Parts: sequence; structure tokens; C-alpha cells
Amino acid sequence: MMNDSYEMKLTGRLLIATPDMGDKRFRDAVIYVCSHDQSGAMGIIINKQMIKGGGALSLSDMLYNIGIEGDVKVADTPVLEGGPVDIDRGFVLHSADYFKQDTSLKLSDTLSLTSTKDILEALVKEEAPEKAMLAVGYSGWGAGQVEREIQDNAWIVADADEAIIFDTDLDSKWVKALAGLGIRPEMLSRSGGSA
Repeated sequence: MMNDSYEMKLTGRLLIATPDMGDKRFRDAVIYVCSHDQSGAMGIIINKQMIKGGGALSLSDMLYNIGIEGDVKVADTPVLEGGPVDIDRGFVLHSADYFKQDTSLKLSDTLSLTSTKDILEALVKEEAPEKAMLAVGYSGWGAGQVEREIQDNAWIVADADEAIIFDTDLDSKWVKALAGLGIRPEMLSRSGGSA
């Protein structure tokens, strides 16, 4: 149990998986933390692409699949596999130029999250945000769980960089997030081994 004087601030930051990450679903993951408080945390994996039927899904594919017609007004980004929780629900990380009072969550001055169908419909209209990434599912932790995983060296915490969040080169995000901290992947080693 953590005392009240110690409070880790993770909202709006990145979690970068280390080689000590035991859960293969999070291997080399970069997660944008949307919310974090004493009851737990919620975030979106921003570097794993959703694969369905053997193929990688793009935003235009997903909108077509759910019956939203029209040309996508934002970059036709890869659909993200946001995490293992609520895998039938979409979450759109987007620039703050699109915001609906009752359905959007302000994450920062420049970033919002919306998980209702209106954001998906807006992506083919003039009201579309300048930038958007659609994730299916999210990553969630119970009270104290993410803090324990950080103490166990499963995650490195970094400041969020929107250039990384909206980068469509998903394979480079892990390396870029580490580089932002001055860390090269080869500097990380698995615990264990011999001296």
C-alpha cells in the first residue's frame, strides 16, 4: 500500500515496456496513459497495429467495416490494438480541435480522447480533427498495479511526445520513445543472466 505522500503522476505520460515485461501482449509496447489515480490507470497502446483476417487494418478499412461512408479527412492511420480490455470498443486519440462536451475527455491542451460513434462519423466530415489515431480496446490497471509494475522494472515512464503518438511508423515508436530519454535499446538488458 502506498502512502499519501508518494503519488506517481502518470496521466498524460508514456509507459515504455522494458525487456523485463513479463506479459507478451505488452512486449515492446508504448502506452499513452489517459488517466491515472488511486483507483487505477487506463491507457492506449500506440504502437501495435490491429490485424484482422491476416491483414493490417487502416482507419478507412475500419470505418468502411462499421458502415461509415466517405473519404477520411485525416491521415489514413493504422488502427491500433489499444490493449486487452474492452476489445469491442473503439477509442480515438485526437487533436483537441475536435471536442464534444459530453463525450470527449480532455487529456492535455492539445490532445483529447473520444470513444463514441460521433468521433468516427466526424472523421469523414469537415469537423474532423487535424490528427487522429483509432485504437480498439485499451490497457487497464487496478489500484496500485501499474506502480508495482514500474517498481518491478516492467515499464519506463517518459513524457509524452505527440510526434510519437501520431507517428504512423508504428515499428519505430518504441525506439523513438526510448531515444527521447537518451536510451538505446541495447542499453536495456533482461534481468537474470550471470555476472
